[in-house]
Amino acid sequence: MARAPLLQLSDISLTFGGAPVFSDLGLVVQPGDRVALVGRNGSGKSTLMKVMAGLVEADSGARTLSPGVSVGYMEQEPDISGFETLGDYAISGLDPSEAWRVEAVAEGLKLRLDAHPDQASGGERRRAALAKLLAEAPELMLLDEPTNHLDIEAIAWLEEELKSTRAAFVLISHDRAFLKALTRATLWIDRGQTRRQETGFDGFEAWRDKVWEEEDQQRHKLDRKIKAEARWAVEGISARRKRNQGRVRALADLRAERSAQIRRAGTAALELDSGQTSGKRVIEAAELSKAFDDRTIVRDFSLRVLRGDRVAFVGPNGVGKTTLLKLLLGEIEPDAGTVKLGTNLEVAVFDQARAKLDPNATLWDSLTLDPLLGVSGASDQVMVRGTPKHVAGYLKDFLFDDKQLKAPVRSLSGGEKARLLLARIMALPSNLLVLDEPTNDLDVETLDLLQDVIGDYDGTVLLVSHDRDFLDRVATQTIAFEGQGRVQAYPGGWSDYLAQRGAVDDFGQAGKPTGRKKGAAPVAEKPAAKADGLSYTERHRLEALPAEIARLEAEIAKLEELLSDAELFTREPVKFAKASDALVERHTRLSDAEEEWLALEEKASA
Repeated sequence: MARAPLLQLSDISLTFGGAPVFSDLGLVVQPGDRVALVGRNGSGKSTLMKVMAGLVEADSGARTLSPGVSVGYMEQEPDISGFETLGDYAISGLDPSEAWRVEAVAEGLKLRLDAHPDQASGGERRRAALAKLLAEAPELMLLDEPTNHLDIEAIAWLEEELKSTRAAFVLISHDRAFLKALTRATLWIDRGQTRRQETGFDGFEAWRDKVWEEEDQQRHKLDRKIKAEARWAVEGISARRKRNQGRVRALADLRAERSAQIRRAGTAALELDSGQTSGKRVIEAAELSKAFDDRTIVRDFSLRVLRGDRVAFVGPNGVGKTTLLKLLLGEIEPDAGTVKLGTNLEVAVFDQARAKLDPNATLWDSLTLDPLLGVSGASDQVMVRGTPKHVAGYLKDFLFDDKQLKAPVRSLSGGEKARLLLARIMALPSNLLVLDEPTNDLDVETLDLLQDVIGDYDGTVLLVSHDRDFLDRVATQTIAFEGQGRVQAYPGGWSDYLAQRGAVDDFGQAGKPTGRKKGAAPVAEKPAAKADGLSYTERHRLEALPAEIARLEAEIAKLEELLSDAELFTREPVKFAKASDALVERHTRLSDAEEEWLALEEKASA
């Protein structure tokens, strides 16, 4: 016997002032559904979730909830006013005998239940909302970006919690790995329409690309038909005016159909200028130690960052990743050890707190009043990598429309603030890019573009992120915080780190991987030095270099293929010059990498 759906939306239409957000939308959530709700930033995902939760009333249509079904909603910005502590908020509405549920969830999410809401960060407030929802255990959970501001350990805990639940849930998240692990169906919002596919997020991108390809083919056929009919109208209508008025009206209908089609939103025009080339050695840190009171952040840590490296820093929230970044950049002094910065460094920083954005400033002023970006005497211009550009046109490259230019920054969504900050740092020439939690709030398409931009960037990247998929796609080296001041470098991304630690799904206290399979004997806290005379960091560098050399060789082959076009210089001289410079730079980096590999091999053999 078929079970009744938990929730059904029928013919939902909703408009906020301008174009409709949804029109004649329908969807069904069945018992046990595990649904990814996806779409571009601003497409209406959060609004649809609020309609599903009964918090926003549609202009027309019906919301039907089966009798007795409980629905829980975790929003991005929960209202916790009026509560003494985050714990008081989390247990509100629960029977006192079930308060233990909140404590159990709080332990998994590392939530301080005694924190006062006014002193809690946005991430802590969001974790409190998540703890409240999970403790209430509704039959249908609606989760809006639950992984934002969670560290990898907490994300892994939440992933296991949702895998084991019998409740249905709908997820909005930018975290690919999280969505792939949990979802069995995908709801895609695209230009006011929803489509559903009974496969999880893992199959979404192939499905999306196929839909878009079919749409482009249909648009092309319609354009050809309109062109043919318009030619007929010009050449033959005068001889058959009465008989063919119907065909003329049909042409008008075709044109109306074409103009009514909603174009897909573009992607942000992200582009980084690496500026002048830095020295080969960007950062040389030796035996760094830093502690605050009785808490050790890092102990005896050494690291060499070379030009072109993509170095990721991973570990639990609050462990000291940002502090280590500041140590490496020379912004704070270590208690012991030394840091030497390379020559010709130009640093651009993307900070997780968005602190460089004034919430009361407009988007326009955020660019034109910045002394590094504004053009003196021209308030409508912004300097983009040394070239003046109209601020409206530049912001349009980052998907902001004209109505938003004079809006205050505080009115922007999290994803829009991230795009604005990216617009600021990408206007500046740089050769060392520091990205502190850049993936929060960005949609999948913008994440893809950011990944490609980082891949093509000629400079060096230092990255803090909890997005496992993004780390795997970008990082060439992972710096892991493993507890009690121990910080260790591993070649590759997140999956490479786990494989080397042998710690898949096996975490110790405070987010420290135990470094062993379940049931295996403990691993020593600090690995012994190799018998080949290399330090631990040098050994990992030697292991990482072959992959780096192979990557550089592939890039050189690609550039040489591009430059083999004999007409490229006359057709696109700027592109030719840029490719030529890049080829010279890649050859230099390849030579440096090969020399470093030979020196380490000789040292290992000595």
